[in-house]
Amino acid sequence: MARKKKPVKNLAMRVLEGQNMFYEVIEFPDTIHDATAVAEYVGLPPDHVYKTLVVEADQPDVKPMLIMIAANRSLDLKKVASAVGLKKVHMARHADAERITGLKVGGISALALLNRGFTIYIDQPAAALDTVAVSAGQRGLNLRIPVDDLIRVTAAQIIDASVD
Repeated sequence: MARKKKPVKNLAMRVLEGQNMFYEVIEFPDTIHDATAVAEYVGLPPDHVYKTLVVEADQPDVKPMLIMIAANRSLDLKKVASAVGLKKVHMARHADAERITGLKVGGISALALLNRGFTIYIDQPAAALDTVAVSAGQRGLNLRIPVDDLIRVTAAQIIDASVD
């Protein structure tokens, strides 16, 4: 019987371990790039699987931001702009998100982008949860971690950023 190989520890895992934070590795086919499909595949409620979106300001000199929202919610750009004190924001196109972060869409992770100058936000509903699953920085790999630890390690600010 073949043993399943453990995933190689990546930056996100090492960051959490370096701060003595608990996490659970969740693996799924790297062909799945959608958080709702990840939730379905691994058997988690979609409101417990968070996707990381790259949002850009419509004004120059404002660095793109990372916003984590539940798989079953949609980003509300007007709410985001209001919450972060900007007039207007827009979602980065897939190619731009990959260029800006250096990560593939479906694997963009706030945990893998620490100390890269991004302001990180997490949607308000996460505050009511004990744990969420977020990307580990590569397609096919999520980490389930306590919400409080995710907020602490990423310095994420809680904002109202989405709609059902």
